[in-house]
Amino acid sequence: MQRIARTVQTSIGAKSLMAVTGIALLLFVLVHMLGNLQIFSEPEKINGYAHFLHSLGPGLWIARIGLLVIFVAHVWAAVRTSRASREARQVDYAYKKKDLATSYAARTMLMSGIIVALFLAYHLMHFTLGWVDFAGSHVGKLPLYTLQDGTEVPDVYTMVIQGFQHPLTAITYVIANLVLALHLSHGAASLFQTLGLRNRENAATFTKLGLAVGAIVAIGNCSMPLAILFGIVG
Repeated sequence: MQRIARTVQTSIGAKSLMAVTGIALLLFVLVHMLGNLQIFSEPEKINGYAHFLHSLGPGLWIARIGLLVIFVAHVWAAVRTSRASREARQVDYAYKKKDLATSYAARTMLMSGIIVALFLAYHLMHFTLGWVDFAGSHVGKLPLYTLQDGTEVPDVYTMVIQGFQHPLTAITYVIANLVLALHLSHGAASLFQTLGLRNRENAATFTKLGLAVGAIVAIGNCSMPLAILFGIVG
């Protein structure tokens, strides 16, 4: 355990930790998005999906705690890497232009990461905990929905529809998910370099892959609030 702790304290170790946790978080984002896209189907689908997740009981909380640990580790590794980059930055004129570009990319990733973290906190308080809602439609309560098997469950479908029918809520989610997509686009492309898989020959391919990942997340996550806001769904 101490050996692992010492390893992640190094620059390479922190970058590797950031890459590995980034992969895990990316997979979660994609799975979470696929589950939420059921809002385009009948209410039975997403309400049944939400009921299934909550039926996992302790397993759901174990997954949530695991995700929290991964998220905290990712943030810590990102801050550690950013700090190490600043400390190691060369001041020689020959490398000045390259360093400025690297510094700009690092600052962009850090800032977008902070925005994503703040949005995540709001998202949890909005849909998971029901503490805040611009529309005031479901704070502290949810209507019930009866599944085909007769089980009464919280009506997640109605909650999402009512939430995104409010322009401020929908626009907030769209902007935040565009920032998330930009963050994932750069992160997905750069993690291959961290893992030693990227070189001059395949750099363009991994860059395109990163852009594709960002585009998928942007289209998938932004389509839901926009479709509801403009009355296409609900």
